[in-house]
Amino acid sequence: MLSIRDLHVAYGGTRAVDGVDLDVASGQTVLLIGANGAGKSSLINAVIGLVRARGQIRFDGRDISNLSSEARARLGIGYSPEGRRVFPTMSVRDNVLAGCVRLPAREQGKRWDNMVEAFPFLGERQSQPAGQLSGGQQQLVAIARAMGGAPRLLLLDEPFLGLAPVWIQQISAAVRKMQDEGIAVLMTEQMARPALKIAHYGHVMRGGQIRRSGSTAEIKGAALAEEYL
Repeated sequence: MLSIRDLHVAYGGTRAVDGVDLDVASGQTVLLIGANGAGKSSLINAVIGLVRARGQIRFDGRDISNLSSEARARLGIGYSPEGRRVFPTMSVRDNVLAGCVRLPAREQGKRWDNMVEAFPFLGERQSQPAGQLSGGQQQLVAIARAMGGAPRLLLLDEPFLGLAPVWIQQISAAVRKMQDEGIAVLMTEQMARPALKIAHYGHVMRGGQIRRSGSTAEIKGAALAEEYL
């Protein structure tokens, strides 16, 4: 589904991503573990097209390295950024539907119903401004918005950051739902413990490079050590 080869991202003289290779298959969740500054978010931003990158990014067999972010989204790449970026004055329902604005109205209704089934609180709070929700609820709204466009690949940047365990469990359930639907997920996290429970494969990043790769069982020790650096 996603194939990255020799990816480089630089800001001025700083190498944020330095020669990274990785793959994500359909229905697979791949985890990038690392401290702040490891290069995780820069890699995600390169995949969605928010930063200039050197190297090859292929999605479903097609080279998308030179496509705009909008074009990549149209191909089926969803993105939930770090920091619970909801539209604070818009209702919960309108926030979620913003992710599927290109779909016909009937299909938008179906997507909304699917999201409410997955996250019942969306229906309970659908008319409330998203900015009035708790941090965990806002994060779920942002993820539901990204899922609303029916992506084939979803990029999740630090979905657990600063959340209470109850919301981490909800987001973990959402990722498992995507796995069941065959959606590929590439996620970054500093909180290794909950992330390792839902991922199939992982990479430990430091200094813009992948230092360790393997199944989550194989990298567990290295990932937990990185969590405390």
